[in-house]
Amino acid sequence: MDKTDKTHVLVPAAEITVRYLADYMAASERKRRSIIEGCKYRPLARLLQHKEATITISSALQSGVPDPKALQTKADFIRNKLATGDFEALTNEANADYVKKFSEVVASIKLPDAEILPGKVFPALKVHGVKVRFSPHLLLCRVDKTNKQRSGAFMLRYAKGKALNPDVGGYQSAAAFGLLKDYLAEEGAEADKSICVTLDAFTGSLHPAPGSAITMFANMKAACQTIAERWPNVPPPKGAIL
Repeated sequence: MDKTDKTHVLVPAAEITVRYLADYMAASERKRRSIIEGCKYRPLARLLQHKEATITISSALQSGVPDPKALQTKADFIRNKLATGDFEALTNEANADYVKKFSEVVASIKLPDAEILPGKVFPALKVHGVKVRFSPHLLLCRVDKTNKQRSGAFMLRYAKGKALNPDVGGYQSAAAFGLLKDYLAEEGAEADKSICVTLDAFTGSLHPAPGSAITMFANMKAACQTIAERWPNVPPPKGAIL
């Protein structure tokens, strides 16, 4: 078989991103099956990425008070960029929509009082047999009254024309808090629930890690065990060529 005939690549060992784990936690049983299927069998077709939009928004937030007009100008610039084909034009359109929508809600967003640092890609953490991938768009940090450094993470979510389900936002921030606790255990810093936040760029709503974040993260760990057990038996999508 010609390599170009393939439609999907198989991920043999269980792995999931924080984003999809949050989706999984708030999903119906049927939707959960399709989330695991999508993580195990990655489509080779090019997927629309919002990379330019997330970089634009993260930089704007890091620079202080983001200017809605400057963001709108940037959205127009992205939309009118020269594209080498239909897919690139679609990607530009999707990124421009994302930045434009954010520019419309940015004035109402009140981020927690903390220093804003660039995001980072953390090493994947093994949770009950599942590699959990975590790469917040920004890191937040503050010094508390006892002079101890407290750290948090900021993540963006966006779906065109659709508000983020608050349960998903809560789970995503709870996962950030739980994972940061593990990462920071050896560094002398402490994860802080109040600065682990997920921002819905469509509505401007902030979803901080809830009061029950520790329990929610324990439930996510238990879900990882279920995902690891189910992984070997998840069949490929209909018509998939591996």
